[in-house]
Amino acid sequence: MSQNGASTTFRRICRFNLVGAVGIVVQVTVLSALTWGLNVHYLAATFLAVEAAIIHNFLWHQAWTWKDREPGGFIDRLWRFNLTTGLMSLVGNLLLMPLLVKGLGFALIPANLLAIAACAAANFLMADRLVFK
Repeated sequence: MSQNGASTTFRRICRFNLVGAVGIVVQVTVLSALTWGLNVHYLAATFLAVEAAIIHNFLWHQAWTWKDREPGGFIDRLWRFNLTTGLMSLVGNLLLMPLLVKGLGFALIPANLLAIAACAAANFLMADRLVFK
């Protein structure tokens, strides 16, 4: 990878992580509102919170993180984003949350943050190689 290519990748990873950090706030806020405010079961709330973060993240990645990539169809990219990083996030969160909450006794929010972190690197690679190619 050239010096310029490495610089672009580093900048893209920084943007990805910044968008993801705001996405975490979105996810935790929705999760908290659904579980504590509306008394929704934590797994259903996790599903909805992750999807809210997926849509948030996609919109920012489309407009900022990968704005230099060849424009693709918005709906096509959204569909691919949901099938790749979205599916990874949903499956990862829905598998890890019961393990962390019920199995290991973690509180809801720390468990959710650990589940998010566990999916982050795979999500970047899928977005970079499969969605915003």
